[in-house]
Amino acid sequence: MGEGKRGRLRVGVVFGGRSGEHEVSLLSAASVMAALDPAQYEVVPIGITKEGSWLAGPAALERLRAAAMLPASGAMKALAAANPRFDPADAHEVGLLPDPSRRGQLERLTPGAVREAGGGEAGGGTVTLATVDVVFPVLHGPFGEDGTIQGLLELAGLPYVGAGVLGSALGMDKIAMKDVFRARGLPVVRYIGLTRAAIEADPPAAERPVLDQLRLPVFVKPANLGSSVGITKVRAPDELGKALRIAARYDRRVIVEEGAPNAREIECSVLGNDFPEASVPGEVIPSREFYDYCAKYIDDDSSLVIPAELPAEVAQEVRRIAVAAFLALDCAGMARVDFFVGRDDNRITLNELNTIPGFTTISMYPKLWQASGISYEELLKRLIALAIERHRDRQRSKTTYSPFEEPGGRYDG
Repeated sequence: MGEGKRGRLRVGVVFGGRSGEHEVSLLSAASVMAALDPAQYEVVPIGITKEGSWLAGPAALERLRAAAMLPASGAMKALAAANPRFDPADAHEVGLLPDPSRRGQLERLTPGAVREAGGGEAGGGTVTLATVDVVFPVLHGPFGEDGTIQGLLELAGLPYVGAGVLGSALGMDKIAMKDVFRARGLPVVRYIGLTRAAIEADPPAAERPVLDQLRLPVFVKPANLGSSVGITKVRAPDELGKALRIAARYDRRVIVEEGAPNAREIECSVLGNDFPEASVPGEVIPSREFYDYCAKYIDDDSSLVIPAELPAEVAQEVRRIAVAAFLALDCAGMARVDFFVGRDDNRITLNELNTIPGFTTISMYPKLWQASGISYEELLKRLIALAIERHRDRQRSKTTYSPFEEPGGRYDG
């Protein structure tokens, strides 16, 4: 595997994307890039615009931040200060070919002389702007957390942080995820899945099974989205139609979940590949009625209690179920698992699993590991090592077959 200057690994940090969580991704990526040890890693910023174009170069994050009209975070300011020769134009449109023989080369899509990662000059035509050894996707939501970019990276033969195609797809789709959890006997709330086509074709017919089978209040969500985008709490039957239409703006599949009454919101982080471990649980105390987008990213009043004040046996069971959920979806690297725990009876209900959780230094995933004894910087190091470990394990799988190679095998054709 090739390495950057002075033996450093070149880490392509991918952020932005075609998702309602685009802005959240920029904040997470800035924190990751600012914390990666420059003595061990050479960071290659790779931004994906809301239209889907790929930009690589030192200015990629700033270009996307400005386009999103997002205020600069502390991590973004730190990155700018660390690059005194920062050029706002130093971000070029690139493409990643799904060809493992190209060894992670980012090809510039427009002709002209550009500065390569090694410092040399290249002539006109298609040129390699940079080469990466491992990819750290910090993409939240569709086209980033759902298995799509993971499939591209598999085709390109690149190690990458986080779950593979299957785990990512299952972790993104709340209906499929809960189907797997329920099949594994894990405790989930009652739920119903609907399609946008059914909602638009006959709204009363779409609403009927919800009102007949679930107890109000219910939560209506896009099946494939995160950060609480498009979620509505429905308390009365006449609120359901509007909630379904809101959720259907963001995805073609909608999930309606029965509320967990009088419950605390508990989260647990998981780290590892085939033998994962769970962090101490933490509790989210939202500033609003539930932990919606504003409570997560806009208000300053939500608080985190780490570790959560739970009886020891309840905390241990939360950790056990978190690992079981991680393995049920065939996840890898990292995941944050969210729960409801009853205030009166400590009943545990598994809510969902996030394969690429928020990754700012104040996000729950890294804070839970910090409370468990792993710093933010060490966590990034472990995740990159897990990505390479998993890639090497996948490379052990044979891609050719001959019946003569199997014990006792023979050709009968």
